[in-house]
Amino acid sequence: MNRPDNGDQHVDNRPRLSRLSEASLRINESLDFDVVLQLVVDSARALTDSRYGALTVAGQTDEVPEFVVSGLTQQEHRGLWELPEGTAFFEYLSGLDGPLRVADVDGHLRSLGMPEFLPSVTATALLVAPIRHGGVGVGTIYLAHQEQGREFTLEDENVLTMFASQAALVIANARRYRDEQRARNDLAALIDISPVGIVTFDATTAAPVSFNREAMRIVDSLRDPDQSPEQLLDVLICRRADGRELSFKKPTLIGLLRTGEATHAEEICLEVPDGRSVTVLVNATPIRSEAGEVDSFVVTLQDMTPLEEMERMRAEFLGIVSHELRAPLATVKGSVATLLESAPDLDLAEMTQFFRVIGDQCDNMRELIGSLLDVARIETGSLLVVPEPTDLYVLVDEAKSRFLNGSGREDLAMELAVDLPLVMADRGRIVQVLVNLLSNAAKHSPVGSTIQVSAARDDAHVAVSVADQGRGIETELLPHLFRKFSRAEGSGGSGIAGSGLGLAICKGIVEAHGGRIWADSDGPGTGACFSFTIPTIEETAVPPGHSAAVRDARGPARSEERVLAVDDDPQALRYIRDALVKAGYTPIMTGNPKDVPRLLDAERPHLVLLDLMLPDTDGIELMRDIQAETDVPVIFVSMYGQDETIARAFDMGAADYMVKPFSQTELAARIRAALRRRAGPPDTVVRGELNINHAQRQVTLAGKPVQLTPTEYALLYELAAGAGRVLTHNTLLRRVWGPERTGEPWLVREVIKRLRRKLGESAGDPVYILTESGVGYRMPNGEPEEDSADDAPGPEL
Repeated sequence: MNRPDNGDQHVDNRPRLSRLSEASLRINESLDFDVVLQLVVDSARALTDSRYGALTVAGQTDEVPEFVVSGLTQQEHRGLWELPEGTAFFEYLSGLDGPLRVADVDGHLRSLGMPEFLPSVTATALLVAPIRHGGVGVGTIYLAHQEQGREFTLEDENVLTMFASQAALVIANARRYRDEQRARNDLAALIDISPVGIVTFDATTAAPVSFNREAMRIVDSLRDPDQSPEQLLDVLICRRADGRELSFKKPTLIGLLRTGEATHAEEICLEVPDGRSVTVLVNATPIRSEAGEVDSFVVTLQDMTPLEEMERMRAEFLGIVSHELRAPLATVKGSVATLLESAPDLDLAEMTQFFRVIGDQCDNMRELIGSLLDVARIETGSLLVVPEPTDLYVLVDEAKSRFLNGSGREDLAMELAVDLPLVMADRGRIVQVLVNLLSNAAKHSPVGSTIQVSAARDDAHVAVSVADQGRGIETELLPHLFRKFSRAEGSGGSGIAGSGLGLAICKGIVEAHGGRIWADSDGPGTGACFSFTIPTIEETAVPPGHSAAVRDARGPARSEERVLAVDDDPQALRYIRDALVKAGYTPIMTGNPKDVPRLLDAERPHLVLLDLMLPDTDGIELMRDIQAETDVPVIFVSMYGQDETIARAFDMGAADYMVKPFSQTELAARIRAALRRRAGPPDTVVRGELNINHAQRQVTLAGKPVQLTPTEYALLYELAAGAGRVLTHNTLLRRVWGPERTGEPWLVREVIKRLRRKLGESAGDPVYILTESGVGYRMPNGEPEEDSADDAPGPEL
């Protein structure tokens, strides 16, 4: 190493040693990490009378190294650190085991075979000293002269080496203090935002030392505005579960705290003289000194009010259900008793009326019991939905018919967009949601006011809304409407005979389809609007029918579709894997984010499921890395449901965001929706001169439009999608009209007659709709064909 000895002659070192002592004292004046680093580099520069000084300190795991300078402007500082060859130069210098004194920087670099270093400032001579603490490198001090011919002396090197050894301990202490402060601040923040109240008492004086936010909220609910927490303790009465009362006056409280008796999960009622009270679940733990004396007490308080409210709602719900079951049972019992006692005196009409009453009341009980079972299935994640390609117009029309027949109202306004795509829906379940929302709207709006049903395209979903002109909903009640037992006034939330289950069931059904449901209202007296979304089917079926789409909806999906799931929770990975297998996807699982690049290259997944919080990385950053490598949709699955987090994920390119916990059915539905959005627009179905455009719901024959009703279109679509296969009467009835209309083949025959007339054919000379006698109908797969002998002229089937 180049260490010239000029200036090494005997000199008086006492002034410099005095300055070294002063510098050591100065860097010990603060424990602030950033201040200490700046003091170290400034002091090193002053000790050696250097023109420039710099200090690098190695960062901890995932931290950028600290780079502090002295004697440089901000622009010079930035230029020095950002210089391309500067990184290699500083890495070389920071790897030195001992000091380095160089009189010619350029010559030294050439001797090492390193590229020319052209910093933003001129550096002719260089002095470097490593900072080591406990044998481990902490950082490096760099000093430089600017004037030609000026060099660092051996004395400069010795002084800097001694100063670096002293600075090492100071920097280590400052870093330890910073880390402790960070941990303390993190713990304080965690305690402050805890949903459980936390209070610390001094065991000697019984004075409260600290309250977190929740504890202060509980205290504020009991104390007067001008009353301090200490004053509140003097009047506070503590009633324990066994009925004993304790006073919190200071002498009594000091005695309680000094006993060191811990309390675990005890329910206690805190009461003040004016009657206000709050029930809390208390845990109390003593904190002891090294001598075993009780120094302080930590008390946690969990407000039981929400649980008490839930219990009240549950009891009220059980009372309502009991009443709703007893009322029809009483009616049934009365009717049966009348029939048994007075049968000889009743004519047929009167007996029929009694039987009709019994049947109606049994239907009411069956509906209520069915709702209870639905709630249980939703809570256990076992609610069965069987989505299939469905015309939303048909669903809305059926819901409208059921509602009008049951309510007697005629004031419905329908506003459905004309270009709605097919949706993936369990027909009976979505009709159930619509009827329930319509019934709620009718219940909470005046007779004669209009209930409006609307539907419009919403990206890869269709949004359906039911709006009324009724009581409206207070803003603070909106987030609670879809909870079980919710019976918010004016909300429409008591859909199942006032039981508070209606909207909870709607939410479970919609989410099982991969959609969402919400309510909007400007306040009391302004009406309310309930909306939900349902996924669309983006691809039309091609021969041999739409069986692939139905498979995607019901599961299993196509086995060649691979889904990569990344989550560091083994239990979550198992749950996701089971969901993917049940849905027919090929699962690729990993708990290590570092495996993702390799799996993307080797497995080429069609979709990626990412947890937001992963070890050593951020989920959104990992998504950006994935999207830089391949174009696959990414769905986040996370415990974090804050609006800002979800919005950030979507803004950065996420295809969807699911908040844990979620059902396996919902996960599969959202994966299908994301893959359909990626698949692109649908094709059209062509059978000879017959052209069916599913995206626009348009039918043409020889280039001329054919006007069809929603039911006619739905039936034609089923036949075209299943071309080449015979669809039985019951299959068509179930798909077009719903399962409750099976066994009524005359409905199919009537619509087939109308379709044939509009397509210019007849049963005797069919082209597109062929009859399979006694079974059903089929459409040719490819070019139209001549019908079988069974289609000879005769009665229309």
